[in-house]
Amino acid sequence: MIIGIDIDDTITDNYACLFHYAQKYTIEELGKNIEKIDRNCVSDKYYSTAHDWNEEEHKEFLDKYYQTILLNAKPKLFAVETINQLKKEGHKIILITARFPSDKFDIKELTIQWLKDNKINYDELIVNAQDKVEVAKKKQIDIFVDDSIRNCEKMSEAQIETYIMDTIINVNYDNEKIKRIYSWPHFYQEIEKRGGK
Repeated sequence: MIIGIDIDDTITDNYACLFHYAQKYTIEELGKNIEKIDRNCVSDKYYSTAHDWNEEEHKEFLDKYYQTILLNAKPKLFAVETINQLKKEGHKIILITARFPSDKFDIKELTIQWLKDNKINYDELIVNAQDKVEVAKKKQIDIFVDDSIRNCEKMSEAQIETYIMDTIINVNYDNEKIKRIYSWPHFYQEIEKRGGK
């Protein structure tokens, strides 16, 4: 089976890292008081929306912290073991991320190094995937996993079996066509239910 997997907040626990840097930036650099954070925000730019940044502030934040956040994000519990086990069992693992280029560093090289450092085995890495459905069709993906509601809906509409990784930004989302997974062991169980390959 060919399994397509998003990276940020699917394999990694980016939210925790990114959120703390967003707080630091908002308090120390923008000098804003944080009275209340909207944790029901479902935007892909949840950290920006939650802290009420304008476009310039959002860009400045990414310019300053994007590389650091990507380097410091940790894998979700059991993500490495599960992905490596699936690969060992003969599944093809294609990592598909919307991570975008930067003029300060090579996003693909940084991601490859992070995957190597965390001992994640995979067959192919695709970065800056603006249209994940197009990539999934081209690569003949059988199953796709992502935390993004938008990406999951598009995959499902394209008739690709889709799983949404449970995160704070999609916790209230419900779609009977998209199976929610709560952990990497849960995803492995779902693959086993399908009969493996």
